[in-house]
Parts: sequence; C-alpha cells; structure tokens
Amino acid sequence: MAVKSPYEHFPYITADEVTLRKTVPSDVDDLFELYSNENQFRHSPVMLRKTKEAVANMIGHFERDFLKKKLILLGICLNSESDRVVGTVELFDYAPEVNAITIGYRLQNRVWGQGIATKAVAAMLEYLIGDLEINRVQAFVMPENEKSQHVLLRNGFTLEGTIRQGHVWKGHGVVDLMLYSRLRSDV
Repeated sequence: MAVKSPYEHFPYITADEVTLRKTVPSDVDDLFELYSNENQFRHSPVMLRKTKEAVANMIGHFERDFLKKKLILLGICLNSESDRVVGTVELFDYAPEVNAITIGYRLQNRVWGQGIATKAVAAMLEYLIGDLEINRVQAFVMPENEKSQHVLLRNGFTLEGTIRQGHVWKGHGVVDLMLYSRLRSDV
C-alpha cells in the first residue's frame, strides 16, 4: 500500500467547532498573543517571541518548513470566529518508513478550559488517521503538564512511558518526557 505523505498539500481541516488552517500574515496579532505569552512556554521547547516582527517572520518560516517537509503548522480557529487564530497545532518528524508523525499544540490562555485543544486534536486525528491513513500519531509531554495529558487521553492516546532525561528542550535543558501514542488499530 502506498503511504500518503502529509506534505502532498497544505491541510485545511474542518470539524464541528474548530477549523485547522494555514496561518497567514494577517494572523500576526493573534499569533503574537500566543507566542509572546510566557505561560505558553512552561511546558514547550519553543521559545518566546518578544516582537510582532519576530512572529511575522515565523509565519514565512512555516511555509518554508512545509516545503522542506520538516513541519506543518496550522492555526486553530473557532468556527464561530474563523478569522481569528486561538492556537496552533504542529505536525512534525514524519517517518514514512513506519508511517508515523509527532504532534504538538498550544492555545491562547483566554480559551483554556473550553475543550478546544481536545477538539483540535480530534480533528487532527481524523485527518491523519482517517484521511491520510497514518499508522502512528505520537506526542511528547512534560510530566507536569497534566492538562495536555488529559487532552491526549480524551482522544484515545496510550501512555507508553516516560523517557527519563532523554531530550533537550530549549529553555528547559535536559527534560523527562512522557510519550503518548495513538495507532490506527486503536480505533
């Protein structure tokens, strides 16, 4: 069976309450709200951005990274306000030989606790496992990030274990990470 690459075209994913779409220059204010907030980076290897110019630069890099088949970054929009980005999802480290991909996500503080991350991950899974037939979707989470762990568990992920002092995350140094996965056969 031929494996469908996630890099064949830039995804546009719609679900009942959220849409995951390509970020564009007009999203700079919403992305700046996200990437300049220190709370976003307590449990993330991504570094804080202090200026709108730095965030505008990132938007161009997202396109470049997609073309290099390195990363797919999508904005999370509520369908009730589709022109505003309230978070991002990332798809990266695609391994065609095992048909696996790693995901990450973050939300603006103002929408925390509303189930949006859970809905965004569910939409991603439907696209990755349902449409692209990706066999394995995985996520790495710092042990203290309990909210993210709950998002994954609500989406049928299995905790495989903790990788002790096995990764270096910018701004954190050497960290422990919990590995969660979801297989096509887990449905």
